[in-house]
Amino acid sequence: MSSTHPRLTALDALHRALGATMTDFAGWDMPLRYGSERDEHNAVRTKAGLFDLSHMGEITVTGPQAAALLNFALVGNIASVGVGRARYTMICREDGGILDDLIVYRLAETEYMVVANASNAQVVLDALVERSAGFDAEVRDDRDAYALIAVQGPESPGILKSLTDADLDGLKYYAGLPGTVAGVPALIARTGYTGEDGFELFVKPEHAVELWQALTKAGEGAGLVPCGLSCRDTLRLEAGMPLYGHELNTSLTPFDAGLGRVVKFEKEGDFVGREALTEAAARAETAPPRVLVGLVAEGRRVPRAGYAVVADGRVIGEVTSGAPSPTLGKPIAMAYVDAAHAAPGTSGVGVDIRGSHEPYEVVALPFYKRQK
Repeated sequence: MSSTHPRLTALDALHRALGATMTDFAGWDMPLRYGSERDEHNAVRTKAGLFDLSHMGEITVTGPQAAALLNFALVGNIASVGVGRARYTMICREDGGILDDLIVYRLAETEYMVVANASNAQVVLDALVERSAGFDAEVRDDRDAYALIAVQGPESPGILKSLTDADLDGLKYYAGLPGTVAGVPALIARTGYTGEDGFELFVKPEHAVELWQALTKAGEGAGLVPCGLSCRDTLRLEAGMPLYGHELNTSLTPFDAGLGRVVKFEKEGDFVGREALTEAAARAETAPPRVLVGLVAEGRRVPRAGYAVVADGRVIGEVTSGAPSPTLGKPIAMAYVDAAHAAPGTSGVGVDIRGSHEPYEVVALPFYKRQK
């Protein structure tokens, strides 16, 4: 995609009609907000929000050796994922650095859908194609084959139930099933990036407007509102969920990011990065890397990515994401800090905000956990 014009989702005209503030995100023109970010955020926490996530990158992997290819290309044990289930995993470089974090859905015995972050979709596609050499499997770029609409929040099951006869009650977290929503064929996945219960609906782009409008109508009495990327960011931050380019990047291994659990050394065969990740795992045992922690402001000033975390007059870490938290009513941040300062309640920790050391409390992640 060398074009200088941002790509438009199938819902672009609808966003503009709703008065959305649009922004260029990873080469896509996306809604940042429709009205108040705080109101959109709170709607997802208390009622429901509707998101256009069509910028995400879908890559289909099919063939007799699809599972073997994904086991080799990714750090997780993808072969053990049951049909109709999904798994959070990562794709790493040979040196263990994280290329992207992914969700992989097993759609059929020999068919998988890999969902990559918009900013990394091409990188992931290229890596999978390159790593498919010698496997009886095909890697297909399906970014144009799907629109992705998410409905998130405590009211989302009720809203969706009114539009589908799919067994939503039987649909577990991190599972997906084919169904029809408002007459539109969809892959209905119980996944999300908000910390709430919710669903992501993969549909053909030509059905996106119809589905969005049906969900909007069905959610009228339940407080559903359209939501932009801005509140998606504060929602995932409160839920302690990493964002590529902030908490994750190629200079970090999954062990550096505190996500070593996604690396499955016990799976059969080799996988890209195994040797480097084995060393990273051993290193993390003996010399703990910086730890990803939560920081809650004692004052009102908002920390931003890249700000130094300080204690005793020296730098002990760096903020990766920061924002005002509508749920907590205070500024919050995620930061990598030295292990000695990582314990919740550690005193004397601050963030250098333009030369002023603002006091922060170290807390365990996530900041927010929904009541089951």
